[in-house]
Amino acid sequence: MASLGNVQIGYFTPDYTAYEQALGLFLHIAPSPPVHRDVNEAIMEPDEFDFQCSGRGVGAILMSNPANPTGQSIEGERLAKYVETARRQQCALIMDEFYSHYYYDGDAGDPADGGVDDNSNWPKTVSSASYIEDVNSDPILIVNGLTKNWRCPGFRVCWIVAPKHIINMMGSAGSFLDGGANAPLQHLALPLMDLDFIRQDAWALQRHFREKRDYLLKHLAEMGITVKWKPKATFYVWADISSLPPPIDDCLVFLEECTKHKVIVVPGVFFDINPRGVRNVRMSKCISMVRFSYGPPRENLVRGMKAIREIIEGWKQHPEWPGTYEQNDYDS
Repeated sequence: MASLGNVQIGYFTPDYTAYEQALGLFLHIAPSPPVHRDVNEAIMEPDEFDFQCSGRGVGAILMSNPANPTGQSIEGERLAKYVETARRQQCALIMDEFYSHYYYDGDAGDPADGGVDDNSNWPKTVSSASYIEDVNSDPILIVNGLTKNWRCPGFRVCWIVAPKHIINMMGSAGSFLDGGANAPLQHLALPLMDLDFIRQDAWALQRHFREKRDYLLKHLAEMGITVKWKPKATFYVWADISSLPPPIDDCLVFLEECTKHKVIVVPGVFFDINPRGVRNVRMSKCISMVRFSYGPPRENLVRGMKAIREIIEGWKQHPEWPGTYEQNDYDS
């Protein structure tokens, strides 16, 4: 963001929480959320995306794909049309693809040995790189790294695929701000780039996380927590708690109750990106939404689901518990 000029940047809600700081920190950036008019769909259709980009005159769009927190994905012809819109309108498409190995609906067979040396059988991954015609002229910036797909968050190593002149500008900005990723960890990361390793690792990752996703979905449904969009990617579930007894049908209250039982969830309002705090959080469309993660070990998920079930049953049986949230106090 530091290397961009005066530009209007479009962003979606809900999306990754850190975008709020990235879009609000630099005053030469004017955040502009496209109006997603079809609330029944998690992903904006390509024709609507084209209309929004041209009508707003945005110079760039920042988005995660697959999406954090909904676990939905733009792919195939839809993704090709997004890239075509960016190319035709010369609107930079900044694609955060940190979860691009976490897909659970691929058609390829999952070999027991991971498919070593079998170039005909790859686990499903999605990237806008498939639709770039010329990396130096198409205004597509792809951001990826070791944190999620390779599960190495401590390395703090990522990379960007973009036109050469943009890479040069970002290199200059990075040198000025923090000097870039440290060289020893970059060298240590090189074996992780081996294609046979990536293939084996992605098969194992998808098999493991698919099972945890299904476990979480099953137990959330049993507790009356609604999931409108079954996640096809990432390791998150975007869930609706509006059917729970008040006041725990409010995501912020729900978080507070969870922390009392040593459980952490992320309130939906955190994903209703609000750079510079220009909107009232009470008007958020995500006030009854919560992001659950199935990233932790299975035993942690089991304990977490047990604790949440106890919270819900407790509020159903004792709605007037001491310490019940007073509406007036909470609003203040």
